[in-house]
Amino acid sequence: MDLGEGLRKAIARLQHATIIDAKTIKEFNKELQKSLLSADVGVELVYNLTKKIEEKALKSRPPAGVAPTDYITNIVYEELVALMGRSYEPKLKRQRILLMGLYGSGKTTTAAKLAKYYQDRGFSAALICCDVSRPAAFEQLETLAKQANVSFFGVKGEKDAARIAREGMDRFKDKQVVICDTSGRNALDDQLIGELKRVADGFKPDESIMVISADIGQIAGKQAKEFNNAVKMTGVIVTKLDGSGKGGGALSATNAANTAVMFIGTGEKLSNLEPYDSGKFIGGLLGVPDIAGLVSNVQKAVEEAQLKPEDVEMDELNFESFYSQLKAMGKMGPLKNIFGMMGVSDVPKEVAEQGEEKLNKYKVIIASMTKEERSNEKILHNPARIKRIAKGSGTTEKDVHQLISDFNKMRKMFDLMKNDRSFRKRFAKMTGA
Repeated sequence: MDLGEGLRKAIARLQHATIIDAKTIKEFNKELQKSLLSADVGVELVYNLTKKIEEKALKSRPPAGVAPTDYITNIVYEELVALMGRSYEPKLKRQRILLMGLYGSGKTTTAAKLAKYYQDRGFSAALICCDVSRPAAFEQLETLAKQANVSFFGVKGEKDAARIAREGMDRFKDKQVVICDTSGRNALDDQLIGELKRVADGFKPDESIMVISADIGQIAGKQAKEFNNAVKMTGVIVTKLDGSGKGGGALSATNAANTAVMFIGTGEKLSNLEPYDSGKFIGGLLGVPDIAGLVSNVQKAVEEAQLKPEDVEMDELNFESFYSQLKAMGKMGPLKNIFGMMGVSDVPKEVAEQGEEKLNKYKVIIASMTKEERSNEKILHNPARIKRIAKGSGTTEKDVHQLISDFNKMRKMFDLMKNDRSFRKRFAKMTGA
């Protein structure tokens, strides 16, 4: 059970309690402690958190008109946000960024993600490869730079990282955001410290950021302290938050070490990097819908899929418009993340994976249809057409029939929503449309 699931179950029990008294709060805190400890949050941090929740819940009263369960849930939310640290607002200006970290942290991929982040916001970005110890580091960063559509510099075979940093700076005087990726080690040692200091002296970074993997849990705090003592840091980037149950431990530990979390990695794609927002992170764990994030992702997905405005118009749902929606959804990341933004966080993993597999299969099937078939579902009831589409898409006739069946169910739902004015008003209000 991951941290989010544990927190939601504990909150659900609290919400269903008929009486909120000291016994109820203590039982809730026990469940909360189990969830946080299983997510590798430090024992002392967990104890202090639950102690604060108990004191606030029992020594204060909810404002008039606010249910006790809602009041306590809000206390839990605020304390968890405080535990996980401050939110970060990226500096959108000309800057040099030095990245450092140990092996396995995802540092090189993060360098490309960060470059893409600033490039997408109108800044010319460039990457310098100063990782002179890991085999294939040069090729990896060069490939990622091409994928991110940013400039790249490195000297293959050169062992003087400080020299590469200086030459890279001369090369990229015209670039607004320059990111330097450095060597890693299995552990922080004198050799790595010396190399990082020499690179920093030549590169003169505005930001010195350590990249930490979420799967190391509370050890993240110890690593952050060690790096900060050796090479003064301005913050950390926590990666692999989408696939680690120890993410809460990593975030709380870095906060306890007085180290600011600046960005978090939420997936494998280069677009899966976002400024750290502790309120949004905790809201996601508690199953609170992130409507703004969902709408932003939809807009970004439409742009990346290079869809025309008419492609996403939904006045009428046919296979043509459905195909456009599937293409856009493919750019939004894993279904589990989309469900989380909608506040439906406890979709079983196997269901989400099966859903993604089915959607990918549907895209292939629709791509095998003629333009006439996409716009007029009725003509698909011809067995010969079904057979041809199945053969052309490499699927079975049963798969094609399943698509048609699911599509008709979706169309009925779509027609109901389209004609429901109150639903459209609520959605417009939520999205600010």
